[in-house]
Amino acid sequence: MFVSGLVSVFLFFHATGVEAFIVTTKNANVRAKENEGADLSCIPSADFGADARVEWKFRDMKGSTTYVIFDGKPTTLYEGRATKFDGVLRFSKVTRKDNGQYQCEVSNKQYVGDVKVNLTVLVPPSVPMCRIPTSVTTGSRVLLFCHDAEGSPSPTYKWYKDKIPLPEDPSQFPAFKNYTYKINPLNGNLEFPSALAIDTGDYSCEAMNDAGPVQRCQAVRMEVRHRQVSKVRVTSGLERAVAFVLWSAGNINTGGIVAGVIVALLALALLCFGLWYAHCKGYMPTNPQWSTSQHRSPARTKMGNSGRSLRSWYSQGVQHMSRIYPGVYRN
Repeated sequence: MFVSGLVSVFLFFHATGVEAFIVTTKNANVRAKENEGADLSCIPSADFGADARVEWKFRDMKGSTTYVIFDGKPTTLYEGRATKFDGVLRFSKVTRKDNGQYQCEVSNKQYVGDVKVNLTVLVPPSVPMCRIPTSVTTGSRVLLFCHDAEGSPSPTYKWYKDKIPLPEDPSQFPAFKNYTYKINPLNGNLEFPSALAIDTGDYSCEAMNDAGPVQRCQAVRMEVRHRQVSKVRVTSGLERAVAFVLWSAGNINTGGIVAGVIVALLALALLCFGLWYAHCKGYMPTNPQWSTSQHRSPARTKMGNSGRSLRSWYSQGVQHMSRIYPGVYRN
């Protein structure tokens, strides 16, 4: 008899189009200004009965869950601020900490139903905190930061350069086609993957939501300077060659400087090998008396003079490099 009764009830509701044991709400997305009141509705169907148990839970923006109404009464955290009426959870005053999702759970001895209501507490944005470097070098990655922790709902952000708004996609605008920056309007980041000279300017950022007026941080000038290396006294061809390699590398990146030093070391090693090879072949005299002998051949004399010139040039080169890089070169 009991089973047949349940089947009859089910067939009745199915035939009439009325759903049994459901919970609804008048407004699933409630918005209220901070420090003002708010009502969240929870309407169970009549078949739950007059003695149905109603409880409210709160899930904050970080995912933590706590009871608001338990066993028919507000919990300690909400006592004096939240009240349960028939079908309503009423807040006398809401704060930004009340942002989140509320779940109304209705149950009797046999059935459980629930409905969820989102509460957004409206808080105007404050002046955002901006981090803008004042000096960067060309080719470097640069990140400008803008954030407001007060606004609710979470603000969106807009960047300005020299009081001109920067479009989110610069490639879509002819005036910005040479720019390579990237803007994230949700977290407020302005990124330059490789800073250029044209990126020099006064930068500021706006935070905005629909709860109050737009707020902007103070503009800060960012200078993009060309990468330079330390100046050295250039007095010989060897120093000029090394200085040029270092200057070229300094305008590219730090790795180029290391490459320049390696190239200079390889050139010096090749020079040493050439001198050693000439010595092994007898092109460079080892006896001082032989170098002043009047009985040497013209070809030998020419090679001997060349050897002395090479050794003298090598000695001068090592001395110059030791002054520039005292920790690397030794006489």
